[in-house]
Amino acid sequence: MLVTGGAGGQGASHVRAFHAEGANVVIGGIDARRGAALADELGPRARFVRLDVTDESSWSAAVRATESVFGALNVLVNNAGVQNPPATIENTDQATWARILETNLTGTFLDIKAAAPALRRAQGGAIVNIASTMGLGGTAHYAPYVASKWAVRGLTQTAALELGRDRIRVNTIHPGVIATPFIHEPAAGAAAPIADFYSPEPFAIPRLGEPADVTRLLLFLTSAEASFVTGAEYVIDGGLLLGPALQADAA
Repeated sequence: MLVTGGAGGQGASHVRAFHAEGANVVIGGIDARRGAALADELGPRARFVRLDVTDESSWSAAVRATESVFGALNVLVNNAGVQNPPATIENTDQATWARILETNLTGTFLDIKAAAPALRRAQGGAIVNIASTMGLGGTAHYAPYVASKWAVRGLTQTAALELGRDRIRVNTIHPGVIATPFIHEPAAGAAAPIADFYSPEPFAIPRLGEPADVTRLLLFLTSAEASFVTGAEYVIDGGLLLGPALQADAA
């Protein structure tokens, strides 16, 4: 299997869990130091491959490396993504817009394009695109990120239709606020992390999500138990999208 952004907060959780289940894991990413360290930690059933998700030739090389080292590609997890610094649409420059869309949307397009032939050669498999609850509703000050994740939903459903007869399933996971550096550290150009804007106190489940919460869902979606699931969207947000939960003494 291949996990993009595989050395980051959620990505490393996914990599470790799949490896623990016995999978051969390729860690794709641009941070060679962290990626190689994780592969060394896990041992011979793990490899790091430098992968720029916006570069089609980089994708082709990563898929070839996966097949060369482990024989086949059965699972692709598109986990890599970037966040824009908060700004209104009027105050968002075109370069920021292009950078976010290039990574989050074009990167997902290129991963499906590069991986589909390999998954077909493996007689089928699963692609899971990690989207966001921001892809299910508007969020002020995050227009590029929101637009990218909404688009990933349509791309995923189109891929599910195109690849289903080849026994390749394609689904999305929409995490809410997950406790990783992605939300605890400011995005490039931002003064504050996104976590500063989201208190879990009103959630039905009043805590931040953990990477392992997403990983457990991912393990299901890539397993034989999910063999009839494709083109689906799974929200994992502790009730964030439901709106505030009333306390018993306030009801």
